[in-house]
Amino acid sequence: MKKNLSHLDQEGNAYMVDVGGKAETERVATAKGEIYMNEEIISRILSADIPKGDVLSVGRIAGIMGAKKTSELIPMCHPMLITSAKVDLSVNAEKNCIEATGTVKTKGVTGVEMEALTAVSVALLAIYDMCKAIDKSMEIGRIRLMKKTGGKSGTYEREGE
Repeated sequence: MKKNLSHLDQEGNAYMVDVGGKAETERVATAKGEIYMNEEIISRILSADIPKGDVLSVGRIAGIMGAKKTSELIPMCHPMLITSAKVDLSVNAEKNCIEATGTVKTKGVTGVEMEALTAVSVALLAIYDMCKAIDKSMEIGRIRLMKKTGGKSGTYEREGE
């Protein structure tokens, strides 16, 4: 079964999808990602020894702000009334990384997958910004949608994680 791209008209021109006739439902999306760094940065984050401040708190706030600004960054995203946005950051010293999980909720006519993905991306970028003076070789990766619920397409859950 071939799926059509919803943001292209019959001539292949991009447009913003009309969601006016869709049913309002509760929608939730969760995304994850990581930033890999050296042991020194991990140690300094854990001991609150980063000159720019509390890396994890700033990352969380930046991620929430990113979720709220998604429609300003991604051209075809609709402005959303977000009812909840949460970003969890955890240090995984064994893997030398910080793992980010972003969950966004709304009651509306379109999903919040892009908002959850943006929350994770911006949180990780903020961490990079706060730590780049120590080591610029940090690597952001594995940003992915883990789960989404609500709407016509129903539930999606990533397998194998």
